[in-house]
Amino acid sequence: MIINDAHCHFFSEGFFSALAKERFGGSTPGPVETITNYLKWEAPGDRVTLADRWVAEFDKHGVGRAALIASVPGDEDSVAAAVAKYPERFIGLFMLNPKQADAGDRCVRALTELGLHGICLFPAMHRYSIDSQEADRVFELAAKHGAKSVFVHTGVLSVGIRKKLGLPSYFDIRLGDPLALVPIASAYPNLTFVIPHFAAGFMREGFMAADLCSNIIFDTSSSNGWIKYDPGLTLTDVFRQALSVVGPSRMMFGTDSSFFPRGWQQSIFEQQRAVLQELHVEDETLHEIFAGTFERIYGS
Repeated sequence: MIINDAHCHFFSEGFFSALAKERFGGSTPGPVETITNYLKWEAPGDRVTLADRWVAEFDKHGVGRAALIASVPGDEDSVAAAVAKYPERFIGLFMLNPKQADAGDRCVRALTELGLHGICLFPAMHRYSIDSQEADRVFELAAKHGAKSVFVHTGVLSVGIRKKLGLPSYFDIRLGDPLALVPIASAYPNLTFVIPHFAAGFMREGFMAADLCSNIIFDTSSSNGWIKYDPGLTLTDVFRQALSVVGPSRMMFGTDSSFFPRGWQQSIFEQQRAVLQELHVEDETLHEIFAGTFERIYGS
């Protein structure tokens, strides 16, 4: 089976340094080691070292290509370095906060000079409306400069590393309604909008939005722990409904892998493959979800 992973976080030195500054202040010596030792995780090394490690990890598990997310605003260069070394293996995505004064310039630079492929937006995290003027400027730039995807996190948002570090998360999940994407997706029909985790608790609204807009797709990533909010719902039910509403060509496998030594989350793949086998889907459907949709969006 060909496997492409549409959702992996590139936890670089820049990422850990930003967290260290927030957790311990700006004068912490050895911020990366301070944070990783605190978490009992392994330090990432420089950008190229981390890229090498992910390639080795993907080789070990039979993963062909993966989308790497620069997981803090301003860390685009880290993922760009990984993509530059392994363009045949990595697709580069970057987190952007449209409220920041330099968001437009950084967006253009990432999509052009740095050769990244998609933008990741977290409205609840950064506390803005997806239909705000700031967000619309990002969509305009994404369309103008040929972004291959715009990832929009909707629904419940929980960042495990922030909890481990005791950092507050002032997220406003009221801003994560996928229905807000309907007029946006309609206005930008040539952009592909990716909603992760089946809309993370807003599954009904996510499916409604996708049913109305064919350029909205889902990634299947993470444990999908949001299911606990819907009594009786199972992951099998979620996949069955997604196949019924949008079909496999608008579903894209992902794990939400992020740090070492855990590495690539094989268990997520095995769980989702078992669910699809339980549903007795055809091999063509398996290929679409685990590889084909990714290849159509990002190129083969």
